[in-house]
Amino acid sequence: MQKRLSAQQALELIQSSASPWDSDGEDINLQLDSDSELSSDEETLPPPPPQKRARLGSEPSETAKDGTVWREQQVGTHLHVTPIEPYATDGEPSAKARRSIRSRLQSFLCFITIGMLRSIQEWTTQHARHTEQQDWFMGLPELMTFISVVILRGVNKVPSLGDSWSANLGNPRIIATMARSRFKNIMRHLRFDDMLTRRERAETDKFAAISDVWGSFVTNCIASFNPGRHITIDEQLYPSKTRCCFLQYIATKPDKFGIKFWVACDLKSKYICNVFPYLGKDPSRPSGERLSESVVMRLMEPFMDKGRTVTMDNFFTSLSLAQRLLSRKTTILGTVNKRRREIPQSTSKTDRTAFTTQVFSTTGATLTVNAPKRKKAVYILSSMHSVVETEDTTKRKPNTVTDYNKTKCGVDVMDQMVREYSVRAGTRRWPVAVFYNMIDMAALNAHVLYQACFGVKERRVDFLVELAKELGNFHVNEKKAHKEKLLREQPSTPSPGKRAKCQVNHRCKTNNATVRCVDCYRYTCGKCTRVIPWQCQVCSDSADGL
Repeated sequence: MQKRLSAQQALELIQSSASPWDSDGEDINLQLDSDSELSSDEETLPPPPPQKRARLGSEPSETAKDGTVWREQQVGTHLHVTPIEPYATDGEPSAKARRSIRSRLQSFLCFITIGMLRSIQEWTTQHARHTEQQDWFMGLPELMTFISVVILRGVNKVPSLGDSWSANLGNPRIIATMARSRFKNIMRHLRFDDMLTRRERAETDKFAAISDVWGSFVTNCIASFNPGRHITIDEQLYPSKTRCCFLQYIATKPDKFGIKFWVACDLKSKYICNVFPYLGKDPSRPSGERLSESVVMRLMEPFMDKGRTVTMDNFFTSLSLAQRLLSRKTTILGTVNKRRREIPQSTSKTDRTAFTTQVFSTTGATLTVNAPKRKKAVYILSSMHSVVETEDTTKRKPNTVTDYNKTKCGVDVMDQMVREYSVRAGTRRWPVAVFYNMIDMAALNAHVLYQACFGVKERRVDFLVELAKELGNFHVNEKKAHKEKLLREQPSTPSPGKRAKCQVNHRCKTNNATVRCVDCYRYTCGKCTRVIPWQCQVCSDSADGL
């Protein structure tokens, strides 16, 4: 039977060179008691077998639900990200736009071209002749004048359409440009496609009633401007309650019903680079592809492979989208929903201290989890930052959050600018509502191009008034010349048996007249005629001689 000795007894036995067996011949087991303590001499004992150590330089990693491996990083650490050379220049007009723009009107015609106006003229005339009378006609200058009146009505808001021509609330420029009855007549027949083939085209294209004109407008927007480095993507809900199968209801918007458009804007100039409507489920979209990814890739397609950065909110942002854009030399910056499967589960804790930041990295992207206040976190996904640093302030805000706040507002500011002088008016036809939105966007883009081409700063309201004047000038001058021509063709005195009314109405209302003015050829009654005093021949000759 073995005897168990304490550590002190074993050491004393070894030092006294005693035999390890006692008088009874029993073995002595040199095993420490569980409650004994190691002395300093025990450090000389052989060390325990080595354990596996973590690889030098490795960081704690975590696997998300979808299998994405995230590595937690220290704030301020340079991440192993292959940098993409950013787009260096600011947004600027294209070479073609610079060559063609010499006035505000030419700037506007870069987006709503003469060809588009001729198409609208053709289909409007077709509808009017089919429903009203065979000799109905509207010239191209008259259509441009119609658009100028629409723009002026957006600048000068009045309660109803008729008030724009009223004596108290009316705009003198509108009154002099086009008659109210003619404006209403054109509005009644305004069409943007062939009404005879629309039903067939609508089976495959829900936007068929204005699809061709809208497509030309978007193509012109893409071709007329080269956006800068930062592009913002968001949605626009254009207010409308017209009947259509793709009308949207969004409770968080000021106007809850409307037609939704996906918009990409240049951050600095608020130029609308690309836009298309949301028409419901798209059968051409590949199965398994998110709607948000499809929208972003379609909006950014003309601007890929240049080193641009796209900013968006959490509806669009995802890790798969960031990797797809990165393969096209385009980076992403946006808030991300913490419930997405690619987000680490450890970031969902709610007991965060205010002004703290966590940084995670994975292939091609970084995730910043910042707590601006206690128990609240903001998630920012970025592929443009190779290092995440915090400010030297009380809030210690990271640079990803700061950059997002600077670049997120492009579409929102654009929508605010459009609404300020919007041409929107009540209508029961959704193509007319889309046409109103197209005029608003074209006028905003024309203002950006005009200022960039001429290097001037002009208030937008002043630009719109001058643009409306230039749009209507040709028709007003043509109408004035035609009226003078008709007056000159009239006889100097009324025909026998007929009575002419005074055309001046300066001091009268409906007086009869028999003679015409020698300058303007209008019939003038006695009240509206200037009386020349009698002169003798000597005074008349002396006046002529002077």
